Amino acid sequence: MARPEARLRELKPSELRHEVEARRELVVTLNRRSQPRLIAYGDDFLVEKLPAGTRVIYPPPPLEALPDPDTAIRYALLHPLNADPLFAQLNPNLRVTIAIDDISLPLPPMRRPDIRERLLNAVLQTLADYGVDDVHLIIATSLHRRMTEGEIRRMVGERAFKQFWPERLYNFDAENRAEIVMLGKTEHGEEVWLSRRAAESDLLIYLNINLVPMDGGYKSVAVGLAPYQSLRHHHNPATLRQSHSYMDPANSALHNSANRMGKLINQQLNVFSIETAINTRMYGPMLDFLQKNEDQFSDWDRLRLKGFRWTLGAMSNELRRQALFQYAAPYGMTGVWAGETETVHRQALARVFQQYAVPVKGQSDILIVGVPYICPYNVNSIMNPVLVQCTGLGYLFNMFRNEPLVKPGGTMIICHPLRDEFHPEHHPSYIEFFHRCLSETTDSLELEKQFEAEFARNPTYVHMYRYGHAYHGVHPFYMWYWGEPGRQHCARVIAAGCEEPEVAARLGWESADTLDEAIAMATSAHGRAATITYLHLPPLVIADVE
Repeated sequence: MARPEARLRELKPSELRHEVEARRELVVTLNRRSQPRLIAYGDDFLVEKLPAGTRVIYPPPPLEALPDPDTAIRYALLHPLNADPLFAQLNPNLRVTIAIDDISLPLPPMRRPDIRERLLNAVLQTLADYGVDDVHLIIATSLHRRMTEGEIRRMVGERAFKQFWPERLYNFDAENRAEIVMLGKTEHGEEVWLSRRAAESDLLIYLNINLVPMDGGYKSVAVGLAPYQSLRHHHNPATLRQSHSYMDPANSALHNSANRMGKLINQQLNVFSIETAINTRMYGPMLDFLQKNEDQFSDWDRLRLKGFRWTLGAMSNELRRQALFQYAAPYGMTGVWAGETETVHRQALARVFQQYAVPVKGQSDILIVGVPYICPYNVNSIMNPVLVQCTGLGYLFNMFRNEPLVKPGGTMIICHPLRDEFHPEHHPSYIEFFHRCLSETTDSLELEKQFEAEFARNPTYVHMYRYGHAYHGVHPFYMWYWGEPGRQHCARVIAAGCEEPEVAARLGWESADTLDEAIAMATSAHGRAATITYLHLPPLVIADVE
């Protein structure tokens, strides 16, 4: 069987460096004649004329997608890395559990068929061919909200849904004490808890999508199928402060902890990992101008932008949000690997960096980012202020390797309306966290000490997590801690375009009515010679800062 990835062969490190080095043209320095730039602004976009000398970093163009994803998947199952082929591990007496990434990725959700549907169909067919009947499918939600029936059906496809829902296809429940089990402790004393069904299976298969480098690897099982008792060891301020970049797993204390746990799991269980990578083809033909350098816009691009902004502006906030969540991205799969977890993840990680990495020289005094309408924790929901903080100071600040884009003591400008609005069904504990806890302190160590255990054990929040569609009671704490690297690194954070200054103040931020005002505030502190970088996303880009 010919290798279906021949055109996207594995790159040697030297080849990968050469390919990334060739992307320096994606770093553009603006002059007075430069066109205004598009900036994500919640459920809208800003169009802003940035100061001359501003450095703009654009995402790389999409890698070529595999022409036949289903053939590539079958090839991966037949030719796994450092493991026997899937079929060779099967017999009719096996107890098999398939764990699946939830809808926290990709963002936005991808067009059907979802990669997870393709993976499931191939795996389930192989299991059926070899007479394996004892099969459960678990959505690896960890402390995320339970996916709805409709969301699961869309993700896994009709075949798997009709065959397994709801008795053998379900969301992981981290609070069902009878269905979680402790496997042991790592050499660092970290307790490793896991889904009992997964732990007692003869074979655990994990189906993954790598949206960013922090995804996948040992983290998939060790986090996705684990309860609070495990997550508290790495989702905490001390660990996250030592994570130099979430997007550089080799230098992340978060990943080091998850890796220790994952290795303990793999020592006790037979884990067969299947990982995939996708390209940055986020927009279809009518919106693909959003991925272009604005100086290269055609008249048709400008007309489309005008129409797009008019359409968004004609809607109410709620209607605009609903419309945006109906959009599905035409992502293409750029790779699929199966087998032993660490070997598989090494290949997937190389492909992810091949897609996202852009070389950048030096840091700036001021970093500008736009927070879009979506993040991993508000799919089909509301981007509340705690999640804006998590996305800006957590995810977007960490879109680097080597060194942050902004200098120590620099200023981060985050563009977002920043409204005091929450989804009461999805984020109930966030409401109390924002209005009660943050009114007393924004210090992560104090929040952890004073409030975390109370929220984690709150019976109302536990009930809403288990039987509704609420994120776990402790989840807003984790989202606040997620911003710890950016919060510790930057001297100031300014919310540009902020509609409710009291919301910014509650987060410990300053606010400005416009981006121009925010830039003026920042340059008043750093001087007229202050350097400015605008990280132009989405799609995503990771800066290799020299």
